[in-house]
Order: sequence, then C-alpha cells, then structure tokens
Amino acid sequence: MLRRFCSTGFARRPTAGFTLLEVLVALVVVAVALAALARAGAQALDAQAALEERTLALWVADNVLADMRLEGVPTSGRRQGRQPMADREWTWQALIQLAPGEELIRVDVAVYASSAQDSPILTHTGFLPR
Repeated sequence: MLRRFCSTGFARRPTAGFTLLEVLVALVVVAVALAALARAGAQALDAQAALEERTLALWVADNVLADMRLEGVPTSGRRQGRQPMADREWTWQALIQLAPGEELIRVDVAVYASSAQDSPILTHTGFLPR
C-alpha cells in the first residue's frame, strides 16, 4: 500500500467539512433570504394597517349616511363634521346632490384621518330616498 506524503513528511488525511469560502457563501445566501423575509413581513404589516384604516373610514362614511337617513331628506349642498371611531377622531365632508333621474339623492362622503384634509382615505357614495 502506497502512502502519499506532503512536504513535511506526514501523511495527509482527506478533508472533511467546509472550506471558509463555502461557509461565507452559505452565510450570504442565508442573509439575503432573511432580509427578503423581513421585508415581506414589513410589507404585510403595512398593508394590514392600511386596510384597517380604510375599513374604519368606510364605517365612518356609513355612519354619516345613516345619520342623514334618520334626519329625513337632506338639502343639497355640502356638509362637514367630525366623528369618533376606534379611539380616533375622523373628519368627513359630504357633497349632497340630486342623482340622475331626480328620484334619489346622491351623497358623496370623503373621510379624512385628520383635520388636515390633504387627501381622503376613502370616498364613499350612497343614495337616499327623496
């Protein structure tokens, strides 16, 4: 049986395990995968928060329409107000006008998260009997 000797004269054993380069490549792959997973999780949380805000704004708009139904026939024009919902204060504006055919009243309710009223979170259209 022949043995191979290296320059030091000792027998060389076959290597078992990973080289440093292989370990570094594996760490890079794991780091990229974890970063992608963290980003996907953050996007899911942002989407959930936006959906919750839009749902609450829709409830505010529905409450405004229900209040107008209870009042009777609203006059054409604009209205605005504030309404509490889910421990927050919401600002809304309503445009009241006759719907085509003049048998119904169309109410467009824009709901804002704050009193700044930069852009509405939601615009909801409802119809009331005349």
